[in-house]
Amino acid sequence: MKLRFRKQTEPMPDPGDEGWERALVNRVVLDHLQEQKRSRRWGIFFKLLIFAYLIALLVALWPDNLIDQVTADEEHTALVEVKGIIASTSNASADRITTALRKAYEDEKTKGIILRINSPGGSPVQAGYINDEVRRLRKKHPDIPVYAVASDLCASGGYYVAVAADEIYVDKASLVGSIGLRIDAFGFVEALHELGIERRLLTAGQNKGILDPFSPLQEEQRAFLQGVLDKLHRQFIDVVRKGRGERLKGGQELFSGLFWSGEESVALGLADGIGSSGYVARELIGAEKIVEFKAKQDLLERLADRLGASIAESLLSLGGGYPIAR
Repeated sequence: MKLRFRKQTEPMPDPGDEGWERALVNRVVLDHLQEQKRSRRWGIFFKLLIFAYLIALLVALWPDNLIDQVTADEEHTALVEVKGIIASTSNASADRITTALRKAYEDEKTKGIILRINSPGGSPVQAGYINDEVRRLRKKHPDIPVYAVASDLCASGGYYVAVAADEIYVDKASLVGSIGLRIDAFGFVEALHELGIERRLLTAGQNKGILDPFSPLQEEQRAFLQGVLDKLHRQFIDVVRKGRGERLKGGQELFSGLFWSGEESVALGLADGIGSSGYVARELIGAEKIVEFKAKQDLLERLADRLGASIAESLLSLGGGYPIAR
């Protein structure tokens, strides 16, 4: 019997019509075939979903430096990345950087260490922790040199970290410096007045709302905040002078918050020379093989980092850039 399939939109055949049995069989077979197609599609979808999950899990678990870990039985240069905003919750936090540094020093095959910095700055507290630990480890292991190598940015807190190293190397187009601090805030007092809105702020302590954007900033409060910034700025300057010493060739402009190209920073004594991580490992440390050391992340952190990095790369490819100071 040859079956002729009807469209699904056609009504069910009437038992009184001629040939209704054949039409009914056609409709039942068609519905069955369509249900099988739907089942196959959903099956393929769920299989792909499970496959994607397994791939993501594998990527998260796969160590970035697996090859280095396997072949790091020879003398090498240890690499520690200081990348992004320096903050307690970022990949450039003091805990992560100092943990990676200790691992690098504990490796018997480490001949020298590179701090590769690409950071606009961040928390002065976190940068200070890293600076202190680099100095402590340098004193404890005087036979293992530490070099800071700037890539795109070595500014503000990033430079705070760099001055703890024995020497600093930059690319001629790196941006270096921004030795200063800032507090960001907005004021909407006049806007509220124009709109006829009354601000009601209750505090225990007359200065508790000192940076409230809807309240006027009193002159004594402004002076207090400037005093806090000036004290922190002096601490920053002291750290830079301690790290760079007589190599500094500029004047007070070095500490004004300005930043310079890598080529200019060498002339000003903020850096020691032009060179990449490969150059430092090969020519200065004498161990061309570079092994990256990093603090261990848990599964969710690693997966989030991988996905975040992919999204960031996609956004940058659409025309993004990077900040030049912080």
